[in-house]
Amino acid sequence: MSTVKLGRTGIVSDKNAFGALPIQRVDAAYAGKLLRKAYDAGWTYFDTARGYSDSEEKIGLAMSDIRDKIVIATKTMSFDADGFWEQLHTSLKKLKTDYIDVYQFHNPGYVPRPGDSHGLYDAMLKAKEQGKVRYIGITNHRLPVAEEAVRSGLYDTLQFPFSYLAGDKDLALVKLCEELGVGFVCMKALSGGLITSGAAAYAWLNTVPNALPIWGVQRESELDEFISFSSTPPTLTGEIEQTIARDRKELAGEFCRGCGYCMPGCPAQIQVATAARMIQLIRRSPSAGHLSEQGKRMMRQVNECVDCGQCKQACPYGLDTPTLLRKNLKDFEAIVAGKVTI
Repeated sequence: MSTVKLGRTGIVSDKNAFGALPIQRVDAAYAGKLLRKAYDAGWTYFDTARGYSDSEEKIGLAMSDIRDKIVIATKTMSFDADGFWEQLHTSLKKLKTDYIDVYQFHNPGYVPRPGDSHGLYDAMLKAKEQGKVRYIGITNHRLPVAEEAVRSGLYDTLQFPFSYLAGDKDLALVKLCEELGVGFVCMKALSGGLITSGAAAYAWLNTVPNALPIWGVQRESELDEFISFSSTPPTLTGEIEQTIARDRKELAGEFCRGCGYCMPGCPAQIQVATAARMIQLIRRSPSAGHLSEQGKRMMRQVNECVDCGQCKQACPYGLDTPTLLRKNLKDFEAIVAGKVTI
């Protein structure tokens, strides 16, 4: 079994961590079944957020009796100290606990620091002094913010998108975390669903010793696959290396990671995060649903774009989202018309 030590926190986890965002889409009984099955398989790190609707509540219902045997990481999207305390107390109540192991600022556009006017970091320190928080973390999708946070010495953990599609700067960030004792938790290990081989994703990440991947789990079949990797870790065989090379070639350049920070808010009600990567989804996953009448209506909503620029401004990867949407729609219509084969 491969394990990961999260930097100076000393937390040791199986190379698999449970990403609880998707369990907001299933009922409490099924969510509880998934959570306990993961725990029984040796998983101890469970990541959620105040912003994931009832995800925290489902963890609390399913796992409060084994609280001392697991690590709970959650997040706050608060903008000031008052919001921080409100969200922290709500999270503690929902999770049925009196402390959070890793409490993270959820994708801020800057690095919260002591003495800032909004008082966020000072509130975090106070919560730590009170024993309500064990370790201070930050999540982000912006490389400059992530690097600044790691170098600041203020954060015990960083959560950042990381997969075998990562570039040299992303790899350098992970190495920097290792050098400075900051625990590295990687989200988007499947790149928002564009990586379709869990074995390839795991095998590559298993070569990065300080990276702890969070797998978003919604179905038992998904969980079973990753549980199997704990006892029989896939390795970088020639076949898997070919898969990785093919994916890197097909997804080279600009593509939407599906982080969702462009949504909600589109005045034309475009499903931006799905429409902006529709062609990759069609080519890399079962296409019937995407090409259904419902899928066509969703994609053709792109025609209603008013060029307000909100999605482009919100994209942490700096994508020209409106242009990407229109390109995807054009290619989509060509596929629907049979002018392009999948």
